[in-house]
Amino acid sequence: MGIIKRENKKFDYKPRYYKGEGNPYEIKQKFDQYRTTIGKKKNLKGKFNAAFDDLKKSGYRLNKTVVIIALILTLIFLFLIDFDLSIFFPKK
Repeated sequence: MGIIKRENKKFDYKPRYYKGEGNPYEIKQKFDQYRTTIGKKKNLKGKFNAAFDDLKKSGYRLNKTVVIIALILTLIFLFLIDFDLSIFFPKK
């Protein structure tokens, strides 16, 4: 079987009623045009640097309300499991 090399058949199918531009069956990711970590072959450090530069340029800020709600939920969770907060406040 290794003597005869066979290639897969390739078909050039074109839809009958499609009048648009390009191939309608092309698989393209939804947000590839906005990503900076794709394209050039970069190493891991280059990808992280590009992502951090993007984050700095985007002006994303942490929402104070979300932080306050997270702190309150954390304190409620610690209260429910009877966590002893006195280890953070040593007695003199």
